[in-house]
Amino acid sequence: MVRNSTLLLGGVALLVLGAVAARSRRAGRETERVPYETLDRVDGVELRRYPTTLTVETVAPSTGEAFGRLFRYIDGGNDGGAEIAMTAPVATGAEIAMTAPVETDDAEEGVRMAFYLPADYEYETAPRPTDDRVALVERPARTLAVLSFSWWATDGRVARKQRDLLAALDSADVAVAGEPFCMQYDPPWTPPFLRTNEVAVEVRRTATQAMGSSTPSK
Repeated sequence: MVRNSTLLLGGVALLVLGAVAARSRRAGRETERVPYETLDRVDGVELRRYPTTLTVETVAPSTGEAFGRLFRYIDGGNDGGAEIAMTAPVATGAEIAMTAPVETDDAEEGVRMAFYLPADYEYETAPRPTDDRVALVERPARTLAVLSFSWWATDGRVARKQRDLLAALDSADVAVAGEPFCMQYDPPWTPPFLRTNEVAVEVRRTATQAMGSSTPSK
């Protein structure tokens, strides 16, 4: 009897886990992602070229507070009153869809966090935040060195991956042009083994460095 109950509970757990995994994969497919070109790969690190992007950003004492400010912006805290679901694709009408990834790094005043807006929004047309601690920022095209990893993006794991990223770039003689940051792609309910996280840093490239064939992002 105990054995049968254990097997039943195990079966239910697998069904629940499978449902969560399917939901996470579906949400990941539906969420617009920032486009890029893969330029090269260096010791497990991907060099990507990103176009000009539009973000909504804030600096707050904690990750939770920063996230809350930006979520309120996409949930109607803007001069157009647009309301959207975080995992929605590009929406119609006055709605705004949040794209993946969410970007964070450590700023002098706290934590800086940025949500990327869909590609069809421009700085002149995007709704303005009603919170003066939140800003629209147009970022010029840039080249990022990116190292991907899974599981939870804890402070310790992110720090280790950032060290790995910088060490690989140093060995390959690729010049860094800024401070590393973390990018996260998944909704909160995504199981850790299905999560996609990345540490990235802007880099400078020179004519003497090898360049692989450009490959469009997925």
